[in-house]
Amino acid sequence: MILEFSWVAIAGVNNLLELLQFPFMQRAIAGAILMGILGGFLGSFVTLRQLSFFSHAVGHAALVGVALGVLLQLNPTWMLLPFTLAFGLVVLYLIDQTNLSSDSVLSVVLSGALAIGVILSSLIQGYRGNLMGVLFGDILAIDTTDLILTSLVLIGSVIFLLPTLRQQILLTLNPTVAQVQGIPVRLYRYAFVVLLSLAVAVAIKAVGVLLVNAFLVIPAATAKLVSHHFTRFLVISVMLGVVSSIVGIMLSGLLNFASGPSIVLVQFLLFTFIFSWVKLIWKTA
Repeated sequence: MILEFSWVAIAGVNNLLELLQFPFMQRAIAGAILMGILGGFLGSFVTLRQLSFFSHAVGHAALVGVALGVLLQLNPTWMLLPFTLAFGLVVLYLIDQTNLSSDSVLSVVLSGALAIGVILSSLIQGYRGNLMGVLFGDILAIDTTDLILTSLVLIGSVIFLLPTLRQQILLTLNPTVAQVQGIPVRLYRYAFVVLLSLAVAVAIKAVGVLLVNAFLVIPAATAKLVSHHFTRFLVISVMLGVVSSIVGIMLSGLLNFASGPSIVLVQFLLFTFIFSWVKLIWKTA
């Protein structure tokens, strides 16, 4: 039995090495690294600013953009980018202009967007491969354009957030104090929403509409379990995002699983392991 398991393991490694020779797998690995960095980086701010439901709403509402792209026979990615951006900015504007809680505004707008998305989806005739692919994700299908878009969003995020990291941390911890000290809180909030919306749009093709929020939140939530120092927390979050993405792709290629769910499953298992490990340390301390 041990010998049989060894042969299976060797065959799996050989299959993986063969897969790595294909351009689509190489693009998938590159995409995993880029999206892992982007997800871990922005996810750190999403988690601390309690914007998880916001990214969840933007991701699910993107169904409208996907359905419009399919109906108009356009690349869904080019419809996702402007739609998620417009949706994110409109939601933030409504939150600022009403006395309702952010959760209430998000629930209302998300429900309306989902209803429109479902109705538009029902109008699609014949083959729905593009729609289903974006709903559930397929990082193995990303192309050079997706890699360029992801790189641009990542570069934009780094250029905006890192030079203003002190202000961003203060804005995250206490927006009122940040405003008193002259930090342009409103500008920073809208700029971050733009980056977050675009990040959701480029990540949807890899992990799908249904799991894109987990892709942003789980690495940061896991990192928060082991570090309360912001810089260390940020680095750990990025590392977890990259590692889980690469391992998820390998798992997907070896076992013929869907790539998006495989990545999120690895993230969930890492969170469960680290959570159990931290709790065990606290109990024995």
